[in-house]
Formats: sequence, structure tokens, C-alpha cells
Amino acid sequence: MPRKRKGDAVSGWICLDKPHDLGSTQAVGRVRRAFNAQKAGHAGTLDPLATGILPIALGEATKTVPFLMDADKVYRFTVAWGIETASFDREGAVVATSDVRPSASAVTEALKAFVGTISQIPPDYSAVKVDGARAYDLAREGVAMDLKARDVVIHHARLVDVPDPDHAVIEIECGKGTYVRALVRDLAIALGARAHVGDLRRTRVGVFDEAKAITLERLENLCHTGAPLEALLPVETALDDIPELAVTSEDAFRLTQGRSIVLLPRQVETLKARLGASRVVSARHGAAIIALCEMRAGRLSPTRVFHLT
Repeated sequence: MPRKRKGDAVSGWICLDKPHDLGSTQAVGRVRRAFNAQKAGHAGTLDPLATGILPIALGEATKTVPFLMDADKVYRFTVAWGIETASFDREGAVVATSDVRPSASAVTEALKAFVGTISQIPPDYSAVKVDGARAYDLAREGVAMDLKARDVVIHHARLVDVPDPDHAVIEIECGKGTYVRALVRDLAIALGARAHVGDLRRTRVGVFDEAKAITLERLENLCHTGAPLEALLPVETALDDIPELAVTSEDAFRLTQGRSIVLLPRQVETLKARLGASRVVSARHGAAIIALCEMRAGRLSPTRVFHLT
């Protein structure tokens, strides 16, 4: 007999506004405990020093996490000029200083070179794996590393504010794997300066943005007062760009059993027009998502089945 999971069968997404000095794993743990949920996970790690959007999946929503991992993200951060640290954030040891304070026009011009597909070397203090170990663990041990450059995409980069000569506020929209700390390092080099990230906030991950966000304090208060569902977003929130297909009750049953269903010619044509290069389709019956499926040869075959009843 299979072991019964501890906790409640809660399913959905929480768009958490993560506070300072809390790791992503710790944040997931607190949200899971608040809901007494059986299962939880997150999409897109956020450093403890950073704040902002951390999408957390509960229950069946964890099956949709992979569809959010490649989502574009928006960051707003403060560049602190004059001091470079080992980790390129405010917690690292100071390794260099400079009197150079780039002007607003110089920063705006320099940012142009960082828009598009660029080559970026991750910081030594990062989660990149080196021979099975995390780079940040090796960096703390003083191990010298030669991390390889990787291509990342920055869609937009703009100077938002210059509150004083020592600081510049920048906002970027970027793709998967972009390191803000590496961007600040390289921007400073391009400007003949030294700098680190003084403050970092993520304002969007895919469809999860500040308008949907809830603080950890408010979430825990809702859970304590018995109204946690007010903060819970539907399982399919992370699937906003995946075509949907309404299926009959008979086909819904087949899909939940792991069996494929045959599509009508008009359904095939409609889906082909919406799929593009992807073959993933969300099958729904009534208001409920039934399964994520792959369309091939006029059939839908379930790849992830949801149990939401």
C-alpha cells in the first residue's frame, strides 16, 4: 500500500513578494507550512539579498513549474559605484575601489551594448556547478575557478534614475540564466569604473507580476485566519501561452487514465495554427484542467495528468 502523503491536497500558485534575507528554499518551506500543503516548489531562484516575485507552486501546480523556468523576467536594481566586492553584491568583501562616477548619459550609452544576445560569464559566487560542486561553495573556500561564458538574452535595459552620483537605478527584461551581478560587473568595466549591486528586486516572472503578488506576512495571516484561498492562483496560471482544448467527459476520462484521444480534423487545424513550434496542448473539461498533452498525428497523448478533484 502506497504511503499517504502528509499534509493537505492544496493545489495552485502563490505569487510571493519575497522579503530581504530569506532564501528561496526557506520561502517555499514557509508557504508550504502556512498551507499545510503536501508538496511545494518554486520557479526561478531569488538570492536572499533580493526581493520580489518568487512564484511558488503547491500540489498539482508543481507539474507546471517547467513551463515557467524559461519565462522572461524583469529586474530593477541599484548600481553602487566606487566599490567592487568579491560577490558583486553588498555582502561581499571589498576587492577594489574607484573614484569614477559615470554620468547618466554614459550609463545610458553603455547599456546599449548589453541588449540582445550577449556572452556573460557567471560570477564566482553563483549556483553554477563546477565538477559537481556549486561555484559559490568553491568561492567561499578560496578555490580559483575559470567559469565558462554563456549566451544570455537581454530584451531591454534602461536607466531609471540617478538618485545621487554614487548610485544608478537600472531596469532590465531578460531571459533565462541572466546574472544581474555579472551585468553590473561588465557594465562597470565598460565604463572604466568599479561597482556592485546595492539593491535588487525582481518585478516579474512570466505572467507573475507585482499586481498578483502577496507578502509573506499577509499570506501567513490569511492562513491563520482560515482564508488562504484568497491568495491562491489557479494551477494553469503558468500555462498562459499554451493552447487550450475543451474535451468531452469521455475524452477527459481517457486522458486521466493515461490514454490518448483522437482529434477531429477541425481541432487539428485550429491547434496547428496556435501551436507554432510547440506540440503542447492543455486539455480542459469544464472549468478544470485535465492534462497537458502532446499532439502528434491527429491525437493528443497525455504527458502530465492533473488530479484536482
